[in-house]
Amino acid sequence: MDLIEEIKKRSSHVDKGIGEYLPIDKPHELYKAARYLPDAGGKRLRPTTVILAAEAVGSDLETVLPAAVAVELVHNFTLVHDDIMDRDDIRRGMPAVHVKWGEAGAILAGDTLYSKAFEILTHAPGKPESNLKCIDILSKTCRDICEGQWMDVEFEGRDDVTKEEYLEMIEKKTGVLYAASMQIGAILGGASDEVSDAFYEFGRLIGIAFQIYDDVIDMTTPEEVLGKVRGSDLMEGKKTLIAIHALNNGVELKIFGKGEATAEEINEAVNQLEEAGSIDYVRDLALGYIATGKELLNVVEDSEAKTILMAIADYMITRSY
Repeated sequence: MDLIEEIKKRSSHVDKGIGEYLPIDKPHELYKAARYLPDAGGKRLRPTTVILAAEAVGSDLETVLPAAVAVELVHNFTLVHDDIMDRDDIRRGMPAVHVKWGEAGAILAGDTLYSKAFEILTHAPGKPESNLKCIDILSKTCRDICEGQWMDVEFEGRDDVTKEEYLEMIEKKTGVLYAASMQIGAILGGASDEVSDAFYEFGRLIGIAFQIYDDVIDMTTPEEVLGKVRGSDLMEGKKTLIAIHALNNGVELKIFGKGEATAEEINEAVNQLEEAGSIDYVRDLALGYIATGKELLNVVEDSEAKTILMAIADYMITRSY
């Protein structure tokens, strides 16, 4: 099985759905700004898992396409606002929305994506009670994402972030949207509460693993593959799980929060982290989340869709960027 091809098969429908459900309306510049990031592409993993969850419980694409588009728009809404807060000028290799349309324009574009997501979700051709439940799930997910983002910002001014706090933050920033994506797909596909809850937990766990494995990638992937300087999280002073583990074990990282460092200094820091077991600690934690998540899908019969979901789970911790 070619995982990327299987994802593309489904994400191509999401691309078409974005054009259908989010047309360039008046005022044109607002909708051009709103469509800018979704049209730039991306992996489309979250909407693909909406579709796959529905397929895994015996349903089909048409049942969940509006929901898949809604999830993708929510994801892009968070990216637009993240770039404003983080002062990041590049996204997906292009100028960020706030660079092209200004901060006010970007905020409005993000808000448009957010509101259109819920409007589009109401078009899902399911039972009214199922649609209402999915709207409730997605709205609570957006609240959690905001809470996670607030925690992330707050952590920047603290020296005492704990492992538990960090895991809660990334669960809210990343894990809950994967969780909601799969639960919504399962609900609209007609799954029982037991099965849809299993999909939620599966998505939550692999979403957490995805985020903490980013810490490993930042330390172990060469710059030419990573697309940024290796060890940049350390230089920026980010309280990643690797940094938290190392600092709690008395490792003195000279480049932590330094802003920049030479290749030799970065290599020295990475060697320190390897010797302290910090990188292996986070890698093993991510592996554990994936293993636990995959076990939860035992409630679902084997199928092509389930096999692809398992492969996506493995991808979370085998990717190099």
